[in-house]
Amino acid sequence: MAIEKHGSAHWKGDLKTGVGNVSTETGVLNHQTYGFNTRFEGETGTNPEELIGAAHAACFSMALSMVLGETDLKADAIDTTATVTLDQVDGGFAITKIHLDVEARIPGADDAAFQDAATTAKENCPVSKALAGPDITMEARLA
Repeated sequence: MAIEKHGSAHWKGDLKTGVGNVSTETGVLNHQTYGFNTRFEGETGTNPEELIGAAHAACFSMALSMVLGETDLKADAIDTTATVTLDQVDGGFAITKIHLDVEARIPGADDAAFQDAATTAKENCPVSKALAGPDITMEARLA
């Protein structure tokens, strides 16, 4: 069973002065502005790396919940931040690293079981698999 989700983007202009907008099928993002200034200069708006980070953090958190459930553990909270690093490489730009910072409250979990579950989730969440090119690192801790 294949599940398809849609996102769309519109762009007008050149790289430096052009502007785009991004939308999701559900409307959660609806013509959200992005451009060179939001990506590289800290202006208000979104950028592809921020969206990848949010998607990765969400996917990982759900995957960790699933892995924990396989051992009858249930999280009171899983808080994940994904930091996406964009570097200049060979005259262009590339995502070179993604770091997952995870803090979770899981009644009955010991650190070894948690670390194992977190590693399994990192390696197997669909977004991790899709982003297998960059170095994806993680720091996970029980709260």
